Amino acid sequence: MSDGLSYRESGVDLDVAERAKEGLKALVASTRDEHTLSALGSFGGLYAVPPELASPVLVSSADGVGTKLKVAFAAGRHDTVGQCLVNHCVNDILVQGARPLFFLDYLATCEMDEAVVHEVVRGVATGCRENQCALLGGETAEMPGFYAPGEYDLAGFVVGVVERERILDGSQIRAGDALVGIASSGLHTNGYTLARKIVFEALALGADDELPGTDRTVAEELLAVHRSYLPILQEPLEAQCVHGLAHVTGGGIPGNLPRVLPEGLGAVIERAAWEVPPVFRTLQEAGRVASEEMDRVFNMGVGMIAVVGPDQVDSVRDAAGAHGVQSWVIGAIQAGAGVSYR
Repeated sequence: MSDGLSYRESGVDLDVAERAKEGLKALVASTRDEHTLSALGSFGGLYAVPPELASPVLVSSADGVGTKLKVAFAAGRHDTVGQCLVNHCVNDILVQGARPLFFLDYLATCEMDEAVVHEVVRGVATGCRENQCALLGGETAEMPGFYAPGEYDLAGFVVGVVERERILDGSQIRAGDALVGIASSGLHTNGYTLARKIVFEALALGADDELPGTDRTVAEELLAVHRSYLPILQEPLEAQCVHGLAHVTGGGIPGNLPRVLPEGLGAVIERAAWEVPPVFRTLQEAGRVASEEMDRVFNMGVGMIAVVGPDQVDSVRDAAGAHGVQSWVIGAIQAGAGVSYR
């Protein structure tokens, strides 16, 4: 039967896949903590809920990094997208007051490139260590004929925990509360389809070219790591001085802030309260994008919004400053609905 087909001839090399997975063991092990009960290779990951919690509620989220991956492909740089994935997911559960316990990743590619897989997962492991959560497992799939050569897809799944009485559900938000905007580190993981069209088509730039107005290359600017707000907000959350949080992702401030506001309340945003970073000004000018469209597509320099009582503004801003991150009072809660700018 030597003339028969093999999996390798069909496009999947099991030996390469096995070597790639073997090379990930140390990365995964580096994220383990005292609650991790399983090792890489188990059919399911085991994690014990921390026993010190009186009334634990699990909070989960899943996401990807969108077409930011296309920039990684063009630049041949794969070390930041894994961190972006972890940080994005961690921020999503942070909005409800949760801290992460463990993370799972899914990486699917046309053909197994051991170096690329290792670089991506190294970024995931770095993100997990920095957010103090375990990389409990995941899946690495080789799918020739489904993905284009040299490309891959990446998704992540986080599970965190919060004490029931400390869940942030918007019920504490009141008219007159202040909106503290905490700076983003760039585009984060949203708006890349429009950004790529402007940068690679309208401006006709390559990944290694300088992006006008930024003093950075296209790759440096567009592959900047999505900031995690967990380190900044841990103390304010522990002190229970935060009434609500909004992670500014796809939809911008107008699409995300209303998601955490109770019925009957809206928000007003002061455009002059912060300086929009150069990358967004460059994209708007080069793409001739309307301001309203920019607001809906990009974070415009504000990656997280904390809703706090006027007397708690300094506690959040001081926490941001202690981590070297800018913040601003960008508006207030008012009676009504939706978000308006002035």
